[in-house]
Amino acid sequence: MPKHGGTEVFRITGARQGLADDVRGRQRRYVISMTVRTLSVIAATVLWNVERHVAFVALGLGLLLPYIAVVIANAGRERAPSLPSTFVPPPERPALEPPNLKKTSDQS
Repeated sequence: MPKHGGTEVFRITGARQGLADDVRGRQRRYVISMTVRTLSVIAATVLWNVERHVAFVALGLGLLLPYIAVVIANAGRERAPSLPSTFVPPPERPALEPPNLKKTSDQS
């Protein structure tokens, strides 16, 4: 992911994307959705007397896109990527065997 200086920055941790970057991305997706919606409503009005079935499709798209855009914009932040586990379990030691409790002839 290139930054302003043109150098490539590598993500070496499992940290999330910054909040400002996340908000900027969601705003960009919302503006793109609303632009498509505006264009579809304009297309519906222009095509109303020319191609009515295309106008209905554009109008339906114009009605559905605000809901979809809001849901996408409010979807929340991405999940943090899972990192490999650094926990090393302790080695398993064999259990001690219980003492032999049988009486032998020597102990009587």
